[in-house]
Amino acid sequence: MNLDFGFLNAEVIRGFLLKGLWFSLTLTLIAMVGGIVLGTLLALMRLSGRRWLVLPAAGYVNLMRSVPLVMVILWFFLLIPLIIGRPLGAEVSAIVTFTLFEAAYYSEIMRAGIQSVPRGQVHAGYAMGMTYKQTMKLVVLPQAFRNMLPVLLTQTIILFQDTSLVYAIGAYDLLKGFEVAGKNFNRPIETYLVAAAVYFAICFALSMTVKQLQRRIAIVR
Repeated sequence: MNLDFGFLNAEVIRGFLLKGLWFSLTLTLIAMVGGIVLGTLLALMRLSGRRWLVLPAAGYVNLMRSVPLVMVILWFFLLIPLIIGRPLGAEVSAIVTFTLFEAAYYSEIMRAGIQSVPRGQVHAGYAMGMTYKQTMKLVVLPQAFRNMLPVLLTQTIILFQDTSLVYAIGAYDLLKGFEVAGKNFNRPIETYLVAAAVYFAICFALSMTVKQLQRRIAIVR
């Protein structure tokens, strides 16, 4: 196939790839933090037992989990500007879309984590005079986060992989950086091969980190 990777020098990495990598990491971090916060609220709504909170939260989670992410990205990017009357830009659209979409998945993880905490812990909090809010904040959520930490991080790795889908709306992520470099140097096959290797290296390293963390948590227990 006459592959040539010689064009991938420091100048190309700085000029094309680091910009895309920075946005991919930024998008992952913002969507993770925002998704966990919003997902926790959705999980608490679903576990509240109040119908007027359960139904909207369940509907939102089921809708987001039933629609492909790339379709949500395109919907938001194309339809929201028509509603608000001005474009948001590819980067802003990607950040908002990923945060809202990932919240549905983090919500299910948090709901499972909250339900994994023994009910006796909740009753003990009530017996000490705590309110529902105080019991959740001081007793249940800290234990739930610890129980679900490996799963939360695994979902974040999947989130990083999914950031490549912003390519559909023209956002300059890591994959876009490889594509631009491939077009400029007329080496698309080489750039896509290296892109796959880079994604694999990052995700594999993060997966090993999660496994180590999972072992440490298991040892403590």
